[in-house]
Amino acid sequence: MIDTDAQLAYGIFWTAYAIAFVVFFYLMKRLFRFLPLYGLRTLLLAALVALLLTPVESAEVAGWWVPAWLFGGYELILGNTEAAGRALFNLGLAGLVMLLVWILDLVRYRLVRR
Repeated sequence: MIDTDAQLAYGIFWTAYAIAFVVFFYLMKRLFRFLPLYGLRTLLLAALVALLLTPVESAEVAGWWVPAWLFGGYELILGNTEAAGRALFNLGLAGLVMLLVWILDLVRYRLVRR
């Protein structure tokens, strides 16, 4: 059983992480605005979303999710390749989904520009 202080800390972490992501995404969107190609701008933003927002379930506490890049990197440093593999699988799957979304966005962009 997880105590309420740990659950509160978990909620605070995800709230802070979400706020930090929104700010970081806004700043990166403003920075990428100077890139001349629409497809390149949106590809970089899609990669950013897939990399930073992909979760993986914690091996330590059931039902708790952590950012896959953080969990995977930590587990790779510790040498736990099985747990790191789960995180990398989640990142790869999220990357494929975002690639599909990016391709559909490019199709939409080309149809609107005609």
